[in-house]
Amino acid sequence: MCRLLEVSRSGFYAWLRREEGEASPRALENRRLTERIKAIHAKSRETYGSPRIHAELRKSGDECGKNRVARLMSQAGIRSKVRKKFRVKTTDSNHAYPIAPNLLRDHAAPVLPNEIWVADITYIPTAEGWLYLASILDLCSRKVVGWAMKDNMRVELTLEALEMALKRRRPGTGLLHHSDRGTQYAAGDYRDRLDEHGLVPSMSRKGNCYDNAAKESFFHTLKTELVHQTRYRTREEAKTSLFEYIEVFYNRQRLHSSLGYRSPEEFEALLEATTATEAA
Repeated sequence: MCRLLEVSRSGFYAWLRREEGEASPRALENRRLTERIKAIHAKSRETYGSPRIHAELRKSGDECGKNRVARLMSQAGIRSKVRKKFRVKTTDSNHAYPIAPNLLRDHAAPVLPNEIWVADITYIPTAEGWLYLASILDLCSRKVVGWAMKDNMRVELTLEALEMALKRRRPGTGLLHHSDRGTQYAAGDYRDRLDEHGLVPSMSRKGNCYDNAAKESFFHTLKTELVHQTRYRTREEAKTSLFEYIEVFYNRQRLHSSLGYRSPEEFEALLEATTATEAA
């Protein structure tokens, strides 16, 4: 049996004699790591898979491989939340408003915040009916810089999200603002507000969600990690939950693989420090 399993006879007999309190150093370390994994998983609201948990462990000084983390998670029955699917149409591109060209497609990737913002609308089911969320994401840091929630999808919804982003970030002229072709973004009031602040409008091709992939990714994350795991009785209950997820967890705590497993806040702080050092 030892020869077949490629283990030494002495190691096999030592394992037979070992009492619970005499576990090997490797086994003791696995137990410690498993407890750390459980704690990180709980702090992430049970949303992290092995890559993000591995990144958190490395940050705290735990030297271990990705495969080991994945194996320990599997043995402990720890897994990230699973996606559910449903879809509601939020884009009405059949209108007479002007359509901006797709400038994002050929634009270089942003290297600093406030170079490119991407905007879109999604829906949240509640027992009272749909709640609509409009949000604006900084493409460099993936930070949600503006958002608004209402029981309808009129242009006031997207304007509120834009106003929040403008007040918070105070961007310079020339920032690229990308959205779909929906009436909420093509309407005169919205385009006028962009023009007042020197923002350059850009719109996706008709029916092509890949033109706004970063925004679609945010909504997928939001629904996978929060919305599909929760049943909201009222719109107000959903608003409170979404506010806490966006402002407390997503922007400040959640690790993003595209940011080198940093949160948007941490990534922007790092960019600011790097820029200041280079300027000095």
